[in-house]
Amino acid sequence: MRPKEPGNRDLPPRMIRRTRKLKSGRVWVAYYYNQTLPGGGQKEIPLGGDLDEAKAEWARLERTTMPKSMKRLGDVFDRYEREIVPSKAARTQRDNLLSLKQLRAAFSDAPVEAVTPQVIAQYRDKRTAKVRANREIALLSHVYNIAREWGITNMENPAKGVRKNKETPRDFYARDEVWNAVYAHACIELRDAMDLAYLTAQRPSDVLVARAADIQDGFLLVAQGKTSKKLRIRLLAGEVPTALGVLVKKLLEQRKDRGVVGPYLVTTPDGRRLTSSMLRIRFDEARIDAAAAALESLDEMLAAAIRQFQFRDIRPKAASEIEDLGRASKLLGHTDKRITETVYRRVGEVVDPTR
Repeated sequence: MRPKEPGNRDLPPRMIRRTRKLKSGRVWVAYYYNQTLPGGGQKEIPLGGDLDEAKAEWARLERTTMPKSMKRLGDVFDRYEREIVPSKAARTQRDNLLSLKQLRAAFSDAPVEAVTPQVIAQYRDKRTAKVRANREIALLSHVYNIAREWGITNMENPAKGVRKNKETPRDFYARDEVWNAVYAHACIELRDAMDLAYLTAQRPSDVLVARAADIQDGFLLVAQGKTSKKLRIRLLAGEVPTALGVLVKKLLEQRKDRGVVGPYLVTTPDGRRLTSSMLRIRFDEARIDAAAAALESLDEMLAAAIRQFQFRDIRPKAASEIEDLGRASKLLGHTDKRITETVYRRVGEVVDPTR
C-alpha cells in the first residue's frame, strides 16, 4: 500500500480526505473510502463530511470496530453552546458561557478521548477560584454526557467521580438592625424591591419580573426562573389582606399614579422598570450610606455587618424568620426541606434551657 499523503495520515487505512476552497472562502471537506476492486482497480466510496460519521461508515465497510474519535473538545464545546446552552434559563446560560470560557482555555485542543479523571483533577487543583472550578467540572461532565448521546464518544464520562472542592455555604444573616439601617437609606423603588423580596422569599431575578398580570384570584403567581417551579402566594388570609397583599395593593396604586405602561410591579418614580443593574447600584449606594452613618455613631460592628449585607441575603432572611420549616421550604420553592435548612436557615433553632 502506498504511503498516505500528509493530509490523510491522521485517518484510518483506506480512508482519504478531499478538500476544496469554495468561492465564498469556505473550505469544503469530504471523506472517502478507497475500496480495492476484485479486478485490481479502486473505487472511492463517499463517507460524508463529518469525521466521526465517516469513521463509523469506514468501520462498517472494513468490518471492524470504529476507531477512537479524534474530534477536539473545542468542537464539542462549540456544538454544546449552539444546541444545549440556549435551552437553559437566562442566568444559567450566562454561567455556562463563563464556565465554557475557562474550559476552552484548558481543553479546547484536547481530543475527546484523551481527557482522563487525573487531568480533570489537575485542572481542579490549579484553578484559584475553587467554587467556580466545581461549576466548571460539573459543566464538563454534562458536556461529556451529551457527547455520548451525540455518538461522538463511547468512553465513560471522565468527570464522573472526580472529587469537588469543599464549599462553605454563605451564612450571613441580616438581622433587623442591619436591615433597618439599609432600608432607612434606600430610595422608594429599592424599598419596594426589598419588601417584595422579603414577603415572597423569592430570588432577586424573580422579584424584578413580578407583573401586575401575575395577581389573580387573590394570589401572586410566581414561576421561578431558575427551577421553573410555580407558586401561588396568598394575598388574603380569609377576608383580611396579608402583608404581601397590602404591599401589592400599594404597588398597583403606584403604577396608576405614575402612569406606568409596562407590566412590572416594581418601578422607578418615573415609571421605568427596575432592572438588575439599577437594583445593584441603588442597593450599593444605600449600603454605603448606612455603613457611613453607623461609623458616625461609632458602631463599627454594625458598619461591618452592613457592608456584608447583599440583596440576595433577603431570601435566607425570610427563610430564617419563618418558624415552620415546612412552610419556609414551600415558600422558597424547595422540594427538599434539607436545602432550606442547611443553606437558607441562618439562625439557630429556638430551644428551652435545661431548667
